[in-house]
Amino acid sequence: MTTPHPPPVPGRELSNPPTDGISNLRFSNHSDHLLVSSWDKTVRLYDASANSLRGEFMHGGPVLDCCFHDDSSGFSASADNTVRRLVFSYGKEDILGRHDAPVRCVEYSYAAGQVITGSWDKTLKCWDPRGASGQERTLVGTYPQPERVYSLSLVGNRLVVATAGRHVNVYDLRNMSQPEQRRESSLKYQTRCVRCYPNGTGYALSSVEGRVAMEFFDLSEASQAKKYAFKCHRKSEAGRDIVYPVNAIAFHPVYGTFATGGCDGFVNVWDGNNKKRLYQYSKYPTSIAALSFSRDGRLLAVASSYTFEEGDKPHEPDAIFVRSVNEIEVKPKPKVYPNPPA
Repeated sequence: MTTPHPPPVPGRELSNPPTDGISNLRFSNHSDHLLVSSWDKTVRLYDASANSLRGEFMHGGPVLDCCFHDDSSGFSASADNTVRRLVFSYGKEDILGRHDAPVRCVEYSYAAGQVITGSWDKTLKCWDPRGASGQERTLVGTYPQPERVYSLSLVGNRLVVATAGRHVNVYDLRNMSQPEQRRESSLKYQTRCVRCYPNGTGYALSSVEGRVAMEFFDLSEASQAKKYAFKCHRKSEAGRDIVYPVNAIAFHPVYGTFATGGCDGFVNVWDGNNKKRLYQYSKYPTSIAALSFSRDGRLLAVASSYTFEEGDKPHEPDAIFVRSVNEIEVKPKPKVYPNPPA
């Protein structure tokens, strides 16, 4: 019997997924390679187009974040307090340095040629991966933060650091001695994710309470008047609002629109300039833990992976879906103006 409506396709599921929660995934800036960090103590390298596992790196503890350096190497942040460099071609890794507590975030700055890490030890560290082996030679600087670091994002020479206690510090990488701006999140609840706009004018920040704030770096009155926040990843049930954490934000590299992923299992695409939702993908099996667009914006990687927001309970297996992005899902719709009266 043929069904008139085939079930919606969540995207192609990658084989050999991590065996525990997925902490992050990222596409390369040079290819369709995808780097994935997991609580199963691994970083995995996939070729997303070919659906093949290209490499796997074991760590001494859960891996909380990963990023590419280039197509031949990357970096990872682990709960064993280490920052590691992963060399894909040789399948080897070395320890770039250490924090005094689990390392939550890692970013590579092409502008500064440095690795930036944020830790639950309430510091930010910058490393020069070109430094000779030996951690004291690779560490460029340590910068105390007001609280544990939860999320980092870079655009050009700007670095945004979101910590516990709803603090947000904005740095210029060329002068890390102190933050350029010290801010407080405009959302009332704990920050989950921060991501800079591709055009460098500001950042989006999400919270555990189903909201996203759109912020601007320029402190002029005109720029600050543009900031706003919106509710998302919620549902009404029996007259009650059920609110989900917004775990992930990913900007489309071509259109500057962005996707959000929540513990409700939904991925939404938003046009921040026009304050409109463009698209909602059909529901994934469990929480959306991470999202990443490929460099040309034609693919979207989705980590469907329970994030333990309701404690330990039976849940769907951790999975990575790679979906082909249709322009209609991510391209801003032109504003329609009514015809002037003749």
